[in-house]
Amino acid sequence: MVVALDRVAERVRALADRYRPPTFEHVPDPDAALFLCAVDHRTGYRARYLVGGRGPFEGSALMWELGLRAARRERGLLTAARLVDVSAGRVAEIFRIGGETVADPERRAALWRDLARGLADRYSGSAAALLAFCERRLGGGSGLIARLQEFEAYGDPLAKKAFLFAKIAARRGWLQVDDPRCWEVCADNVLMRLALRSGLVEPGPLEVVRAATRVAFKEVAEAAGISPPVLDDLLWERGREDPRLLGAAAGELEEPPRDPASHWY
Repeated sequence: MVVALDRVAERVRALADRYRPPTFEHVPDPDAALFLCAVDHRTGYRARYLVGGRGPFEGSALMWELGLRAARRERGLLTAARLVDVSAGRVAEIFRIGGETVADPERRAALWRDLARGLADRYSGSAAALLAFCERRLGGGSGLIARLQEFEAYGDPLAKKAFLFAKIAARRGWLQVDDPRCWEVCADNVLMRLALRSGLVEPGPLEVVRAATRVAFKEVAEAAGISPPVLDDLLWERGREDPRLLGAAAGELEEPPRDPASHWY
């Protein structure tokens, strides 16, 4: 593990030399970020599409573009007040393009309703208020991650979606973080595959590999002098197309199969 860590940290430093992480300038406000992160899983789109003359987009990026396009057309769409009783049909309509729509709109509608109702009950229906309640902290019982995990969409024990929202909020200036050591990588299928092939983690069951990947890449971030959210972006952007990005000392290992019932991974 130590040898792999040193080798991967050196490779990451070289990759990061000219890397510029996304700024998320296209995300207009905390509410839009909160509700789109909540349903950002296994989109099911089969094709790539232009949206507003830009792209083409696919997968998660396509879903975000369609959601933001709908919000621009209909002011206040991605808010608790508008989504508290949202139907599966409305979700399908928002994310429809080219004769297809996002997978499982019923499940996504349920996640939005749960989030909207909880946000209304505890945070005046406002993602900005939720961020203010965190008092600039990610970790701890009153920090952002724990507060997000009160909602079904964000209940993943490894907080994949929660850290995605936190990263967007921090980059956009909506969240100041006073406990940066609480940052973690998101440990999705791309990062698991990179960790396995590079020899950073051993093959095993899904949850074991996910947890080990998060721990390993936090150590890589520290060794390379890169913050975990920036490392997360770098590896995800480059590793989607190049599973050997960090080397393949352990062989052509694949990440464990996804849990079909999970809306976190």
